Amino acid sequence: MMIENIVTEFPNETFLKDEPLSRYTHTKTGGNADYLVLPKTSDAVQALLKYTYENTIPVTVIGNASNLIVRDGGIRGLVIILTQMAKIEATGLTVTADAGASLIETTKHAQAASLTGLEFAAGIPGSVGGAVFMNAGAYGGEISHAVTSATVLTRAGEFKTLNHDELDFGYRHSSIQDDDEVVISATFTLEKGDAQAIQAQMDDLNAKRAAKQPLLLPSCGSVFKRPVGHFTGKLIQEAGLPGYQMGGAAVSLKHAGFIVNVNHATATDYIDLIHHIQSVVKAKFGVELETEVRIIGEAKS
Repeated sequence: MMIENIVTEFPNETFLKDEPLSRYTHTKTGGNADYLVLPKTSDAVQALLKYTYENTIPVTVIGNASNLIVRDGGIRGLVIILTQMAKIEATGLTVTADAGASLIETTKHAQAASLTGLEFAAGIPGSVGGAVFMNAGAYGGEISHAVTSATVLTRAGEFKTLNHDELDFGYRHSSIQDDDEVVISATFTLEKGDAQAIQAQMDDLNAKRAAKQPLLLPSCGSVFKRPVGHFTGKLIQEAGLPGYQMGGAAVSLKHAGFIVNVNHATATDYIDLIHHIQSVVKAKFGVELETEVRIIGEAKS
């Protein structure tokens, strides 16, 4: 089955051919998708997954692309971006959000409903789906602390609802990674709080983030997982790497755990710099830095 047929099979969807993924990634890098679609409903995602599964068409599903590097050769087959699915609803002590909803907007909905428990995520730039997928965290909080269930789709297009235990959360990990499933929505169960106090905590954490992180330059967020017994930024700092540049990508002077796009960087610049940082830190301190950022797609031929 030729992928081109997908355009006629789904006349209600808008497919973008040879679409530069640099338009969507937070690093502003990445090659082209053969075909890209931004569905608006979970039923549309289900139909697309079923079709690609039954016709053995490669499919890649991404959210806000904030903690993602797409290699310069791009992605073959179909890329589904979920950011058009962004409904958020607060009811009682729960907030339910679509996978494509902004995590920051979700924390705002919780605050408006006087619900506490998501303040730690007030500045995390990812989508809800991506946050659940990787158990995103900051300032001592993790998504696993608040999520009680998630609706997912299998690659064959079957809906499943997973409870907290079935999501098998770990550090930057969930069962969704192991089972190659697609988050469709997530429900957070929170506690009643004071809206002003919640806002004050969110403001405080966002001020800390702005003071310490290079928010004004394109980046993929925190590049590496935290090694046991160490702080990643401190290791990279002590290795003398802040400001070190490969191509247009540089280790941030503001926070050494970030790589920023300072001059029309390519994904290859990012990946080469990641490997260099890993090599130097291993040589100097004997510590293996493992990437937190997801690296997908094909190298440029």
